[in-house]
Amino acid sequence: MAELRIPRRRFLTGAALAASGAALSGCFDDLADRGKPVRGVLTSAERLTYEAQRLLLGADALAPEYAASEVRQAMRPNGTTGPRDPEYQRLAAAGFTDWRLSVTGLVERELSLSLDEITNMPSRSQITRHDCVEGWSCIASWTGVPLARVLDEAGVKPAARYVVFHCFDTMENGFTGPVRYYESIDLRDARHPQTILAYALNGTTLPVSNGAPLRLRVERQLGYKMAKYLRAIELTDRLSGFGDGMGGYWEDRGYEWFAGI
Repeated sequence: MAELRIPRRRFLTGAALAASGAALSGCFDDLADRGKPVRGVLTSAERLTYEAQRLLLGADALAPEYAASEVRQAMRPNGTTGPRDPEYQRLAAAGFTDWRLSVTGLVERELSLSLDEITNMPSRSQITRHDCVEGWSCIASWTGVPLARVLDEAGVKPAARYVVFHCFDTMENGFTGPVRYYESIDLRDARHPQTILAYALNGTTLPVSNGAPLRLRVERQLGYKMAKYLRAIELTDRLSGFGDGMGGYWEDRGYEWFAGI
């Protein structure tokens, strides 16, 4: 029998999809109760998965990059494709001329960056594959400023461990008001050379349907980690103060936090 070889990226993607399928089918419905034993078991398992994936990925390993000829279709919009938040719609109507990205939290210098300021920073372009938790993928070209460049501009304090991304898109109305999308990554991934704040897609300005004016690209993780419609970045030493404390909108609903591929 011929030996079966499964590329690490495909294997990890499949494992993540299998876990997320349980969430999509309703298996995580009871996990809203943080006190239930099953939540503790899964949280412990995720910590083990995180360490295992870190070991497999390595600190500086790059996600595969592709030739321009392999970009054969437009990047498929997914999730929110046009926030209805009045503030976002006002900014979009004005071509995002008044939009600003704030950088706050555990930094030496808080920033408020315009889109022009961001696009005038040193940039990086990369052709990578977007792997969605729903099971599809798409190769596209992204251009943006390395997140590490923005973090260096702000000066990250030693106590910081995570970068939290706050977005414009409201996902639902909760008991305390609108619940907006948010995500987070650790500083190790934040400083990875392929982690960029993208403002261009396939050589043109990032469309609203794909997250304009600015979205995160963290190429070694699944698509739901790549927050769109960014409005703020916050450096923190813990994730417990954001959302339900699991590190992201979908993570609060049972998805894996690291989501490495």
